[in-house]
Amino acid sequence: MKIGTDGVLLGAWTTVDANPESILDIGAGTGVISLMLAQRSHAEVVDALEIDADAYEQCVENFELSPWGDRLYCYHAGLDEFVDEIEDQYELIVCNPPFYSETVSSGNVQRDQARQNEFLPFNELLEGVSKLLAENGVFNTIIPFKEKDAFVKMAADLGLFLKDCMHVKGNSEADFKRVLLAFSRKEQDCKVSELIIETDRHQYTPDYVELTKEFYLKM
Repeated sequence: MKIGTDGVLLGAWTTVDANPESILDIGAGTGVISLMLAQRSHAEVVDALEIDADAYEQCVENFELSPWGDRLYCYHAGLDEFVDEIEDQYELIVCNPPFYSETVSSGNVQRDQARQNEFLPFNELLEGVSKLLAENGVFNTIIPFKEKDAFVKMAADLGLFLKDCMHVKGNSEADFKRVLLAFSRKEQDCKVSELIIETDRHQYTPDYVELTKEFYLKM
């Protein structure tokens, strides 16, 4: 699977200022976000979770070939299995979840599984996070902008409260398409910001370049 803008945005936007010692990437795909966070942090444990066999194998290979292989580990399991078996909690959890709530089939089961909400419904994701997140932990995710209000309410019902969010649009004329969200167990005022990705086709805004330049060779 090619590297998507959503994953790069989440990996770059997620703050590691609190120096988390343990990180979990739910639905890691080929491991891009885990690798970005391993590069950006000193976390001793960076665990990844991936249910698709091919993506899991690619993730393991990518971890082993990286300079941070001794801190990275990928589990081949679904979130429900993982929650049942793991007693540890994590100081930082990230997830770039399946983002189509509508059922749209491309004819490719792997691609659909990576993209469709039905494979990991938001309520199951949030219930898992609520059990795996440490008391002082932070959960970061990126979802469709139109899903924001329902997702934030669902999270609050599970004791996860919005602390930061960034609204993302492709260009200045477009509607907001994505939103980056950060949750903690503490109720507080949410800091809201905006990001525009392009000024023209493949012409990136200074804000987007500044956020992602450590991860793109072309920047």
